[in-house]
Amino acid sequence: MHPISQQHDPLFDQYIDRTGSNSIKWQKYQGQDVLPMWVADSDFKVPQAITDALHNHVDHGIFGYGSAPTALTELIIERMQRLYRWHVEPEWIVYLPGLVCGINLAVRSVCNDKQGVACPSPIYPPFKSSAKLAKRPLSKLPVEIEDKRWLMSLDDSALLPDTRLLLFCNPLNPGGTVYRRDELQAVADFANQQDLIVCSDEIHCDLILEPGCQHIPFASLSEEASQRSITLLAPSKTFNIAGLGASMAIIPNSALRRDFIRTKAGIVPDVNVLAYTAAQAAYEQGQPWLDRQLAYLRRNKETVEHAINAMPFLSLPPIEGTYLAWIDATKLPVASPFKFFEQAGVGLSPGADFGNPDFVRLNFACRHQTLLEALGRMEKAVMALENEQMAKE
Repeated sequence: MHPISQQHDPLFDQYIDRTGSNSIKWQKYQGQDVLPMWVADSDFKVPQAITDALHNHVDHGIFGYGSAPTALTELIIERMQRLYRWHVEPEWIVYLPGLVCGINLAVRSVCNDKQGVACPSPIYPPFKSSAKLAKRPLSKLPVEIEDKRWLMSLDDSALLPDTRLLLFCNPLNPGGTVYRRDELQAVADFANQQDLIVCSDEIHCDLILEPGCQHIPFASLSEEASQRSITLLAPSKTFNIAGLGASMAIIPNSALRRDFIRTKAGIVPDVNVLAYTAAQAAYEQGQPWLDRQLAYLRRNKETVEHAINAMPFLSLPPIEGTYLAWIDATKLPVASPFKFFEQAGVGLSPGADFGNPDFVRLNFACRHQTLLEALGRMEKAVMALENEQMAKE
């Protein structure tokens, strides 16, 4: 195993028992000796500022209907300008109780029943299911490795006729690629040539781990890109508040925004008041905590990359963003890499869900000690398999 750094952070090293806490991640293997390293949900305690803000709201004792706080809208606008030099108007922001419903709303509001959707493949499963649920044709644009980075192929021959919407993901999930400006411009040019609206899932934009990489919102490229964009964002992955449900779509084009809101009406509920409270506290006071989390995740990332690439049969390109490792197990001589590692005591996300059963996805947003235990189990399993193979030879 890779010698671990002596750099520790007691805030993120602390053990928090999540069993019995209504955690989907941990309930999956409750009662089994399997470490859950699958769904994109971290094991880190949220910033104290979020907990304090929620306590203050709960202590008030009334939870009636609410609306988006003006202060939250102002924080988002300021954040987009400060981090990305992206000017956002207040009316562009449409609040949502989750990012996945935003993907589905984009499909149903942009495409009529004869128009299709395109998305990268492999990709986060709701991209594909959103087209299926809406009964829209789906075109898959292969995600291929280029210079150790996963990039979406911009091949118009892969598009079905009457494709109208491109579902894009940056940073890429899975794969962790953080798109450079010229690569984003190529996507924008492709969208322009094919007359596609681009729904850009940028939920992991705060989790940039590779030095020198910087997130660039697709809509910030140009006015033309802005006018054909729907950008989906949330503090949920960044601050581990996914269970509260506070997300947003930023839609500069008034016609796209009107159709999106009309499709949402009466079906998608408003964001609940506690989610607004948590989101505002996160953006207002969460940066010091986020800085420490990023340092911790970078250490975990280095450990994962070194350990996986030292194991027989497995490979892992550098992870630029997200806390998710997309592990290539193509050479692993088993029918199902997911089941193989599950039997070894590590519960990963099956690559089949994303579009390639020869891969698995590992969530390393956990205590370093937990990560080392999981990697140790994986190493033991693949080494035993390699020894079996050598004995047969």
